[in-house]
Amino acid sequence: MHNPEYLMENDEETFRLDMKIDTATLEKQALWAGIKPGMRVLDLGYGSGKTTFYLHKLVQPNGEVVGVDNSDERIKYAKMHYGQKGIEYLKKDICKSLDDIGMFDFIWVRFVLEYYRSKSFNIVKNISRVLRPGGIICLIDLDYNCLRHFGLSDRLNKTICGIIKTLEKSADFDPYIGIKLYSFLYDLGYQDIDANLAPHHLIFGQVKEKDDFNWTKKVEVAAKKSGYQFEEYTGGYEEFFEEFRQFFSDPRRFTYTPVISCRGRKPINRSYL
Repeated sequence: MHNPEYLMENDEETFRLDMKIDTATLEKQALWAGIKPGMRVLDLGYGSGKTTFYLHKLVQPNGEVVGVDNSDERIKYAKMHYGQKGIEYLKKDICKSLDDIGMFDFIWVRFVLEYYRSKSFNIVKNISRVLRPGGIICLIDLDYNCLRHFGLSDRLNKTICGIIKTLEKSADFDPYIGIKLYSFLYDLGYQDIDANLAPHHLIFGQVKEKDDFNWTKKVEVAAKKSGYQFEEYTGGYEEFFEEFRQFFSDPRRFTYTPVISCRGRKPINRSYL
C-alpha cells in the first residue's frame, strides 16, 4: 500500500508487485476465506491491480471489486493493465474514513499491514466499518519477514537483523505482523475466525529469476532507506550488498517466510465494528 512513507517505493516497484504475485496461491487463499460469486469486494493495497483483477474473476457473475491504494502511478498502471467493467480503482488513505465508497461483503487485506506497525489494529478497525454485518474480512501477512535464512555468515545475519530492527523504528515496518492478525479479529468481536499457516518464500537450490529480482530489490531499496550504518562491513552498504548477493545465489542457501492468513465474519448484531 503506497503512502508518502512507503518503504519499498522506487521506479520499479509497480513491476515488482506485479511480477511476484502467484495467482494460483491468491485464488486458493481467497476461496479459503469464503469469497463467492455476486459479492462486492474491497481490495486494500492492490499494488499493480493484478490482485483486484483476479478477485473480480472469483465473484462472477454479478460481483464487483473496488481497489484502494494511495499511489497515482499504480492507479494509472492498474487501469491500463487490469481495468474492466465491474472493477473500480480509487485513491484513498486507509487510515482515514472510507465511508464514502459504500459497504462490502468481503474485504481483502494482503501484504499491507506490515507497513503500518503502529497503526495496523486501528486500520483493521477502521475498514471494518465498511464491511456489512455478516460479511467476511481476510487478513494475510508475513511473520519473521526477511529473517529466516540458513547458510549466511554471522556478520550477514547480524546485519540483516539490524536492518529489520532499524526499519521497525524508522519506517514503521512490522516483520512480525502475521502472528498478530488473529488477535485483531478476536479483539474486534469477529465470529467464525479461522487461521492458516503456510510457507510464502520457500527458496532453495538454483534461485528463480523472479525471486532473485524481488529479494535484490528488497536489499537495494529497504536496506538503503533503513538508516542502518553497516558497521559490520568496512566497505559499508556496498560490501554488505555484495556478500548478500553471493549468499542468495548459492544453491546451498535455504530461505523461507511464513505467511499467516486469518478470516472472520462480522457479527450481524454488532454493526458498530
